Amino acid sequence: MNAAVNSKRVFYVAPHRPQGFAEMLGKRNDIRLDMLEQRIFDAAALEILSAAHAYQTGSARDELVKHYHAGNELLDRTPNLLLVSTNGAGYDTVDVKSCTARGILVVNQSGGNAEAVAEHVIGMMLCLVKRVGESDRAMRAGKIERRIDYIGGEAFGRTIGIVGLGHVGRRVAELAGTLFRMTVLAYDPYLDADVVRARGATKVALDELLRRSDFVSINCPLTAETRKLIGAREYALMQPTAYFITTARGSIHDEEALELALRDKKIAGAGLDVWDKEPPPAQHPLLQYDNVMVTPHMAGVTREARAKMGRIAAEQMLDALDGKPVPRIINPQVWPAYAKRFERSFGFAPQQPPPEPNWHAAEK
Repeated sequence: MNAAVNSKRVFYVAPHRPQGFAEMLGKRNDIRLDMLEQRIFDAAALEILSAAHAYQTGSARDELVKHYHAGNELLDRTPNLLLVSTNGAGYDTVDVKSCTARGILVVNQSGGNAEAVAEHVIGMMLCLVKRVGESDRAMRAGKIERRIDYIGGEAFGRTIGIVGLGHVGRRVAELAGTLFRMTVLAYDPYLDADVVRARGATKVALDELLRRSDFVSINCPLTAETRKLIGAREYALMQPTAYFITTARGSIHDEEALELALRDKKIAGAGLDVWDKEPPPAQHPLLQYDNVMVTPHMAGVTREARAKMGRIAAEQMLDALDGKPVPRIINPQVWPAYAKRFERSFGFAPQQPPPEPNWHAAEK
């Protein structure tokens, strides 16, 4: 490649760097990678931002300082920015609408942690139905008098409803159907019935899924459409013996409504890996229930997933900067404007993305 040294500028904010990302990009003498600290913009940071072509950003909204979220405050300082890539499947830290308006392509690393998250869903399902968490806490506290007081159930042959049948959802469907011969229902307005069937599920409306399922698993991205998708009305549709599990994003489910549903015994329990505020305060009402299993947004955080996600992030960044097809696009409608800006910056046009852009790529 006859490119000028460090002609392509990429930045990230410490410590939000995917595993192996810097090492892979560091092999290229036409790319300059800058690290910024999570503090107010100084002169050095402003110089880096003004020259940057790409931003590799964190996806956990409460772990990245607000002024480094890819919104108008930051975008006003990055006139040359072409690409925003998130460290994972989610894109809570990115204002997709503002990026699109400015001709900036947004991508993620969907699929890289699908196995990790799907296994977490199944793990929570089994622990809830077998009451592992409840009996563990009671036994440690010396409160168990009769084993029968902690009798659980089985997952075999039950019904699981999956909201969002993308990378994670389809793997949950496969595991549930294969291991436990469960009936698998799915609500996903972006997939037709044939695709849903090919992914191991039956396509149904959300209300039907809630009424029929013994376990409801949320595996869709947080968007304007899915924010507060599951609230008081939806919990009321669920069976009193059903369990609610979410490993997707906080704010898709209404935490206050869930607490009321648990308090009134409208559902049997919940498994929660994601929260409105992460981590939640120790006094959070949902942490007071023995039939609620909780984890700190760690479903996709495994050694294997971190390595895979880092590799995907680096490979996708390099492909994008080289003008090669990029599959995990959140805002495919921006392509014409992005392609023109890319060509003005680097002197050649990027190749078209795959024929079916990865719309709602966090889970598709």
